[in-house]
Amino acid sequence: MAVISRIKPRKTSTRTVGRGRRAAAKAPDSRRGRTPSSSSRAAKPAATPAVAAVAKPDKAYLRAMEFLHSHTDYERMRVVRYNTTTFNLDRMRLLLKHLDNPHLRFKSVHIAGTKGKGSTCTMLAAMLQSAGFKTGLYTSPHVLNMRERIVMDGEMISEQDMVRLVKKIEPIVRKMSNDPPTFFEILTAMAFSYFAEQEVQIAVVETGLGGRLDSTNVLMPEVTAITNISLDHMAILGNTVARIAEEKAGIFKKDIPAVSCDQLPEVKASLEKIARQTKAPLHFVGSDIEFSYRFEISRQAGPLVRVTLITERSHFEHVTVPLIGEHQAVNCGLALAILDRLKSRGLAFDDIKALAGLEHVKLPGRIETVWSNPRVIIDGAHNAASVQALFRGISQYIAYDSMVVIFGCNLDKDIDGMLEQVSLGADKVIFTRAQNNPKSASPEELASLYVERFGKMAQVAQSFPEAMSIAMRAITREDLVTVTGSFYLIGEAKRHFMETGAAKGGG
Repeated sequence: MAVISRIKPRKTSTRTVGRGRRAAAKAPDSRRGRTPSSSSRAAKPAATPAVAAVAKPDKAYLRAMEFLHSHTDYERMRVVRYNTTTFNLDRMRLLLKHLDNPHLRFKSVHIAGTKGKGSTCTMLAAMLQSAGFKTGLYTSPHVLNMRERIVMDGEMISEQDMVRLVKKIEPIVRKMSNDPPTFFEILTAMAFSYFAEQEVQIAVVETGLGGRLDSTNVLMPEVTAITNISLDHMAILGNTVARIAEEKAGIFKKDIPAVSCDQLPEVKASLEKIARQTKAPLHFVGSDIEFSYRFEISRQAGPLVRVTLITERSHFEHVTVPLIGEHQAVNCGLALAILDRLKSRGLAFDDIKALAGLEHVKLPGRIETVWSNPRVIIDGAHNAASVQALFRGISQYIAYDSMVVIFGCNLDKDIDGMLEQVSLGADKVIFTRAQNNPKSASPEELASLYVERFGKMAQVAQSFPEAMSIAMRAITREDLVTVTGSFYLIGEAKRHFMETGAAKGGG
């Protein structure tokens, strides 16, 4: 495995930081352990957006959403067969053909992986937009609103455009009634159609599930990329990281540059195998591409991570990572590597202007503070590696006395691995489930498994409001509540606090 070097912090502006809440509690300039940045970066409620977000959509938009949800949605199904019938790229190509092949009318970057896809895509899109390109961004899942998935130049698609696109695609879908497209295929086709209509110069596209058979794999991208690979969707993609990596690498294309981050040896071998088969030039950040990062704390900026990536074409030095957590350094490095490879594909831009785009990056549902009293953080960590990265990031950036974790996940996840990480990071655990999600694991079963395996106590709640009520009775001012395990659950948590803020007049 390639080793990513870490540059030592400068003595004048940085400090080393320990792991966990006790180390964080020794930070300077604090009251009961808070660093100067812990309140500014992680303790403000999202009061103003909350009031706006609870506005009700109009009837035309609701009808458009009903149309989309009336089609097979594998994101919500408990059992999914992963084959070329269920995930049919020919069906996707036919749908796009009826729309005049919008996916061929703009340049694109295609990104797959287990964790870090959304972060990498968002950082890359922000840099491309800042460099002067009209940029599309297609990601999944969403936290609150489906429109979050389709973004152009930092603004999510309007309700009016969603309605218009549904009206455009609905008669085409009805003509395909013998083999109807799925929810994700229709939404993907709508995104591609929107990007083509808006004449985006480049779109950053995240795969949905896997890569080889994913609906987005009809693109002819300028660059492909694979983020960190770990266990996820094992019942569908395979029960080893090597097998999962092969499915993700299905997005590789002949003669199209491919980049990836530092990976486990068996993952790297699988990616290299598929790259050879497809004749895709593949390079790894940290071994083939010079890359380093460092975590530091300064009195002016608080805790942050800086990255450096150097190639023959690019010298990205001491770039500040805009998102919380050391793991985001790897994602940022991969985004920079993609940016570099785009230069080899003929895209010309000013590096300084591109890097300026990182200053404005915000990503809902990733170590996001949604309430300040008590402090509540949400994060869509949906596998063991992501939960581990979440707790590591919290320990480095946020001081607290104890942490209550409200956890709920889907049945198709690596539950054992996730619970193990929860047991290592949480002082108290409340298991719950997302409502109206048939894939949600039973909180009673999660609690039973947790107690049996780790010998620790846990409580159960049937809904997020109930779980939060239990948490409120167990915490003090200096404690932290972290909601994680499922994007469905963190979406419910965020909406709960947004509605609470609106009811209180903005928080």
